[in-house]
Amino acid sequence: MWRRFRRDRVGVISAFVVLFFFAVGLLAPVISWLYGKDPYTSYGLNEPGLLNEFGYPVKPNGGIDGEFWFGLEPFMGRDVLTQLVYGIRTSLLIALAVTVLATLTAILLGITAGYLGGKADFLISRFIDLLMAFPNQLFLVAFLPIVATLFVDPRQETPTTVRVVSVVVVLWMLGWMTLGRILRGATLALREREFVEAAKVSGASPWRIIRKELLPNVVSPILVQATYMLPNFVTTAAALSFLGVGLVEPTPDWGRMFAIGADVYRADLTYMFFPGVALVIFVVAFNLLGDSVRDAFDPKTNR
Repeated sequence: MWRRFRRDRVGVISAFVVLFFFAVGLLAPVISWLYGKDPYTSYGLNEPGLLNEFGYPVKPNGGIDGEFWFGLEPFMGRDVLTQLVYGIRTSLLIALAVTVLATLTAILLGITAGYLGGKADFLISRFIDLLMAFPNQLFLVAFLPIVATLFVDPRQETPTTVRVVSVVVVLWMLGWMTLGRILRGATLALREREFVEAAKVSGASPWRIIRKELLPNVVSPILVQATYMLPNFVTTAAALSFLGVGLVEPTPDWGRMFAIGADVYRADLTYMFFPGVALVIFVVAFNLLGDSVRDAFDPKTNR
């Protein structure tokens, strides 16, 4: 698999791009310290001459210059570069947490349903069908505020930590079913194989059979599907923030930057440029990486 993947130039380049984004997210505080700016200070409001009377950057191209490399945010006058770097950090941490939880849930329920069969398979399969019947977009928008009220009184301001946990919980609840179905189908095919029957005859427990015989043989669909799930969770979390039910001010977030950009694009198109290009590059790179991982795991692929 590794030899096939290394020969795939698109996959290798995509992997480096993805690693670059994760490095930027993890090193956001270091980048902010070296750059000398932070995502919370309103530089345009604190320093006269940076914003005009309408709240837009005075300098052309959104205020890009040697001091503010990506320009200034309209109205608030915050630094766009640090907003973007911390926004990448926030979005990737949320997406990574959801991907891990969704993958573990799919492994637990999907393989259990496929191996045990009978009533367990029936109940788990119907539960998956029930969750997949929900219109995800509407359910996310409607249910996210309800989840937040479970932690905080609705009359009080919701802390950022609670909002992050709520987003993770809701995305996790509706994000594991596709992989669960894939693993159930793969397990149904594997449980009749000779090596599984041999393990049963030798007296191995169901847990040992699942852990030693079945799980290693479904690593390929797990990895491939996970590489598709993570960018999908990034864009979904950004969409929730864009709609105003995800992360809100002053937390830096990709979706919140898009929401502001949608309001100011006629007067300041530059503000939308950097987060938009960054998100497109990340999603395309991760999808290409998923294709390369799938091809690398396929022994019938000619490279």
